[in-house]
Amino acid sequence: MPRWGMVIDLEKCTGCQACTAACQMENCRLPGEMWQDVLFYSEGEYPSGKLTWLPRPCMHCENPSCVAVCPTGAAYKAENGAVLIDWERCIGCKYCMIACPYGVRFYAEEKQKTQPDIRDVFPAKGDKVWDPPYKMPEQVQDPKHGVGVQPKNVVSKCTFCYHRTSKAPTGLKDLDPNDPATRKFTPACVVTCAPGARYFGDLDNPESNVRKLIAEKRGTRLLDQTGNRPQVYYLAGEAPVIPETRSVRKPKQSPET
Repeated sequence: MPRWGMVIDLEKCTGCQACTAACQMENCRLPGEMWQDVLFYSEGEYPSGKLTWLPRPCMHCENPSCVAVCPTGAAYKAENGAVLIDWERCIGCKYCMIACPYGVRFYAEEKQKTQPDIRDVFPAKGDKVWDPPYKMPEQVQDPKHGVGVQPKNVVSKCTFCYHRTSKAPTGLKDLDPNDPATRKFTPACVVTCAPGARYFGDLDNPESNVRKLIAEKRGTRLLDQTGNRPQVYYLAGEAPVIPETRSVRKPKQSPET
């Protein structure tokens, strides 16, 4: 079983937000639910300063604090390394949102910042939050893994496109959008990245491209001091230290296993 992880090359990233748009469409997200957010900020003072950016997906932590605080077991870590939410167990308590140091979880019942409220434009059917015209087919939606249009009063987050990656053939070390054999299993944000700044592969395979990039270009992890041990690495052209040891703590498995 692979342990999927992502590498984002900040020297290649142009801040175009194609990843954000692709994720919104692929995963039927509401406006404001930026599972693949790109944060823009000013570095330095005017006029010598510059505008820069940081893509910020869910980190799919090795030791996720969101899982530790979930009172119902709705937040869990799947065998392939992804941190997921079982919407059938989620009670919308928002403990996971508070515990996450990256701010990458969303509550669908929050007041929409944009008007008109798109939930009123495309009203829900049944217990769902809304009914977007571009929603994924019903047979692909999977509430136990947080995939598709979520029901009301639950928390949502990036799934590493579980509905794609979970169907990848066994034995693959990388999911490369440039390889026709693996493109359809690759997360949408990686597929759509125009400058090719995103890479996705097995962090446990020393021959995978992501492992080689982390080692050769000294990949670093966001807020690594929290102990969450993200499975998303950044390449920044600097020389940060990345610990090679991994947690031996056994992750919570899917409710189905």
